[in-house]
Amino acid sequence: MYIDLTSTRGNTVAPAERSFRLLKRIILGAIVACPAMIHVPNAAAATTSGFAIRMALSRPTPQPTTINVSGRVKDPAGLPVSGARITVAELGLQTITNVDGLYKFAAIPSGRYTLAVRKVGFLSPAVVVVTSSGSSYDFSLSRSAQQLEPLTVTASGSPSDARKSSRAIGVLGQEALRNDASISLAHSLKSLPGVRSVSTGLQIGKPMIRGLYGARVLTLEDGMRLEDYSWSEEDAPSIDARLAQRVEVIRGPMSVLYGSDAVGGVVNVVPEALASTAPGTRVRHTSIEAYGASNNFESGGSARVEGANGAVGWRLSGTGRFGQSIQTPVGEIAHTGFFAITGQGAVGVRTNQSSTTLRFSQYGGEFKLLEAKAPPSGVVALGGTATTDEGPERKLLDDRVQLVHEQVVRGLRLEAKAQWQRHALVEVSDDCIPPVGQTTCTVVVTNGKTEQTAFDLLLNTEMFDLLAHHGNAGRINGTVGVSLMHQSNDSRGPIFLVPDARISSIGAFVAEGVHAGIVSLEGSARIDHRSLDAAANSQIFLNADDKRSWNAATFNGGAVVQATRNVALVGNVGTGWRAPTLFDLYSNGPHLAEARYEIGDATLKREYNLNAEGGLRITAEHARLEATAFDNTIDNYIYTTPTATMQSGLPVFRHVQADAHFVGAEASAAVDIDPAFGVDARYDYVKATNRATHMPLPLIPPSRVAVGASYHTNAVSWLQHLSLRGEVENVASQTRLDVNDFPTAAYTLVNFEFDAEHNVKQHEVRFDLRVQNAGNTAYRDFLSRYKQFALDPGRNITLRISTGW
Repeated sequence: MYIDLTSTRGNTVAPAERSFRLLKRIILGAIVACPAMIHVPNAAAATTSGFAIRMALSRPTPQPTTINVSGRVKDPAGLPVSGARITVAELGLQTITNVDGLYKFAAIPSGRYTLAVRKVGFLSPAVVVVTSSGSSYDFSLSRSAQQLEPLTVTASGSPSDARKSSRAIGVLGQEALRNDASISLAHSLKSLPGVRSVSTGLQIGKPMIRGLYGARVLTLEDGMRLEDYSWSEEDAPSIDARLAQRVEVIRGPMSVLYGSDAVGGVVNVVPEALASTAPGTRVRHTSIEAYGASNNFESGGSARVEGANGAVGWRLSGTGRFGQSIQTPVGEIAHTGFFAITGQGAVGVRTNQSSTTLRFSQYGGEFKLLEAKAPPSGVVALGGTATTDEGPERKLLDDRVQLVHEQVVRGLRLEAKAQWQRHALVEVSDDCIPPVGQTTCTVVVTNGKTEQTAFDLLLNTEMFDLLAHHGNAGRINGTVGVSLMHQSNDSRGPIFLVPDARISSIGAFVAEGVHAGIVSLEGSARIDHRSLDAAANSQIFLNADDKRSWNAATFNGGAVVQATRNVALVGNVGTGWRAPTLFDLYSNGPHLAEARYEIGDATLKREYNLNAEGGLRITAEHARLEATAFDNTIDNYIYTTPTATMQSGLPVFRHVQADAHFVGAEASAAVDIDPAFGVDARYDYVKATNRATHMPLPLIPPSRVAVGASYHTNAVSWLQHLSLRGEVENVASQTRLDVNDFPTAAYTLVNFEFDAEHNVKQHEVRFDLRVQNAGNTAYRDFLSRYKQFALDPGRNITLRISTGW
């Protein structure tokens, strides 16, 4: 049975739209009522069925027994570790150890929970709490030059041990995000194996996973989708990862948990849990940061203030960034500056058996671009007169409000998530290209410069997820979920690239895991239905309303076999899918920043892929290695290809599709030579082929290898902590080229990092120095949009100072 979610316009609400709203109300009502309605007869029944719920309207649920969990965190010498952050992963609770290394969580429901400990300079252990009474858990941390994230929430939908997951997982922890602090999420992630950045200068990057990017890589914030116009290489994920606790990347299809678009993988930006305190006590913590970068004279900073008062925790944070034009080893690339600002707020209320968290985020900025046809000088002829063509500008505004409610009910953790997102994207250009069917432009002259709005797009999205987790960190655990989404796109011209449209979707999934001795098994399945209602628009030659829908069933299965205590064999098979975007189907207009005229195809089918992978994983205390090989077959792969025709003075590109085949491998390794010194390496490779023509697919990155070394010590008398890191990265030339590809030569980059901490009046002050492309190497990144007419950035030195109290 399929539910038709197609809706009509105007004041009349279609029956399907009424059904959609009614279904949301029913689920919301169920969440509100669930504490009094759900009864689990016994733990054995819940374990046997995986998800056994009996509705007992007449029987109130007994109040769960609460416990206190406390302990101490020590270093290898037995000395207390202050400032370590302890998290109860399943409940989203967090506290910080005091000067004696002590921590405490008061009055939490009894059950099985995972405590995670995070502190710079130490390995991050995790422990499962199995208790029905107050318990004490002490941690003895091992020093390490490497960072290891013990948990993942993205791979299974709930906190789980990353070592027991059959997924290929990459994580950037808070320390790595702090050291990088790039404005672009993708630029930060490209340090992970198998992950690259499709970039437009220093300011814009789109994550690429195993050769797939755009609408095939789904970005999440705290497990909820971030919707944008992913067709454009200049509309990157509108989120600043500097404010996150960590970013998790799953390589390979994840549609089974997250629906359409997760064909290549998922990027989940995980916020830090709100602070919690015992009843009647208060805490508050403030931190500020400022930085400057030499290459594009970039400057910025961030600030955060957070606290808790008994059951209420809160946080306010923000970042601001400003950059001028990029400098290459041979000169400046004009008109490549930017400014961006992000603000976030969160407040949470907790009881003995539930928590409710409200988050608000706003991201906005202006990003200057060059047309792909423009030379670095930016001097072109406009209307027959030589003038300075500064290129287009992208103006972006993204607002999000997220409400999360969690309820613990006798072995079950119920989770309801609701999110509203408004994403606005405007392009302003100084090229006068009339809309289709017109001969003139509507232009504005500002400071002697001619500008026109090329396009103005607004995307509003509401979504709702209802999840039930059972088993927590036990032998059998899993999640059952339902997801709803409703989206409206408004195209406000004057150039209409796509029509006004409404999209609705519904999906349901079940994911189960079994951990028995040396074997861990995972299995999940999902069904999805998506409908689209596009409005007629004569400018793009859509002469009548167009309605269509897609259905998909996806699955995943995987296993981890612990061959020895430290060595595991990993295998996974899964499927994914994505519906064609509005631009794939209906685009018919000039895309100025790309210097091409794009034409979609309304007959395009959904993409569907089958991915198989296997690998080796070593997780000893001081040596870690993971190597994975994958084979990914995609039916109806959609891409753009040039034609021999011109329109509006631009070459015409068409959206077409063909069956595709991706194969590749990635590996990473880290070894602690001693507690202070470690070495690491990573490698990735992908090969992609059009199965019909046996020709290479466009924009597939060349292979890459990097080797690094890290050193840290607390033995410097006037410093509390000192760390050094160096890395050499080599990127090969790409010899498998599509007819539309521009070849780039191989290159080698050298990067350095220096971090130091010093206490001033009991306040920690930290200095971070980062040198990118230390040799000022002249090179062209194969995934750079500027590669045909400009080099990539030269040497960049970034100095950051931060403190907290």
